[in-house]
Amino acid sequence: MQPEPFTLLMTVYGGDREEHVRDAFRSAVHLQTLRPDQVVLVQDGPVPPALAAVLGELVRISPVEVAFVHLERNRGLGPALDAGLQAARHDIVARMDADDYSMPHRFQTQVPLVRAGADLVGAGLLEFGTDITDIVGRRIPPSDPADIARYSRLHDPFNHPTVVYRRSAVVAAGGYGDLPLMEDYWLFARMIAGGARIVNVAEPLVYYRVGAGAYERRGGRDLLRSELRLQREMLREGFISQPQYWRNVMVRGGYRLVPTLIRKPFYRAVVAPYGARRNRLRDRAGEGPRLAVPYIPRHARPAGGGHQGLPDLDAAPPQPEK
Repeated sequence: MQPEPFTLLMTVYGGDREEHVRDAFRSAVHLQTLRPDQVVLVQDGPVPPALAAVLGELVRISPVEVAFVHLERNRGLGPALDAGLQAARHDIVARMDADDYSMPHRFQTQVPLVRAGADLVGAGLLEFGTDITDIVGRRIPPSDPADIARYSRLHDPFNHPTVVYRRSAVVAAGGYGDLPLMEDYWLFARMIAGGARIVNVAEPLVYYRVGAGAYERRGGRDLLRSELRLQREMLREGFISQPQYWRNVMVRGGYRLVPTLIRKPFYRAVVAPYGARRNRLRDRAGEGPRLAVPYIPRHARPAGGGHQGLPDLDAAPPQPEK
C-alpha cells in the first residue's frame, strides 16, 4: 500500500523577491528527501514581470505536479491560503513561505506524524539574516500537548512557516479567514479548541528569514488593531477567559507599541525560547513530551470533540489562570 500523498502549499505576492522564491521552492521540492506529490502555488495579485517569469520557470521545471492559482487582486495571506487549500488534491498539506528555506529532511520528519494521526504538526526554526549560514536566532516551540494548549491562550504555539496539517481539520475549523497578520494564530486556536490532535517537533526544520525590518513589522498600529480583533474573537468563542483577555491586551498590545529597540531583545529573550525552557523542564522532571497516546480518528471521537489521554485539550472553554 502506497503512503498517503501530500500537497505543498505556497503563496507569492508582488513584494516577494525572485531569488528568495526560487530558493524556497527548490528547498521544499527539489531538495527534499520526501518530495510532495503536488504543489499548489498561489499568486496573490499582480507581480512584477521578473517574478512572473520565475513563477513560470518553477512550474515548468518542477519534478512534481504544480497547480498554479492566480488571484487577480491581492487578497492577503489568509484568503490566498484558503484559495490554495481548495486546489489541494490531498488531505495532508504542508505550508511553505516564499522567502524561507526548508531543511532537506523536513517532510521526512513531519509528514509521517500526520499520516500516523496528527491533525497539526509544527516544528522549530532557525532565524537567519543574509543567508542560511548567518544564524541570528532560533525558535523552539513547546512539544508537550498540554504546554501547547496552555501557551496558546497567550501566544501562537506553532511556527506557521513550519506546519503540516490535515486539510479536513483546517476546513472543519473554518479555514484561515481574513484576520490580517493573525490568521494563522486564530486558525490554530480554533483547531485546538475543536479537539485537533496537535504535535510540535522541537527540532528546527526550517530556516526563517529575518531581514531588515522584521522586528519593526511585529509592531505598529495596524498590527495592534489586528491584535485587539484577535483577542475579541478568542474571548467571544470562549477560547480565553475575561482575565486572560485583559492580560493579553496589556501584554501583547503593549508589545506592539513599544519601540523596536525594546521589542527585539524582549522577543529574543522571552518569547522565542519559551518552548525550549518548557521542554528542558519536562526533561529534567523525567516526563518527556506526552505524544505516545492512542489516536482517535475524527469520525470516531466523542461528541465533545476531545481526546482521551490528552490533558487540557477538550473543547470546553479554559478556566481563568490563577
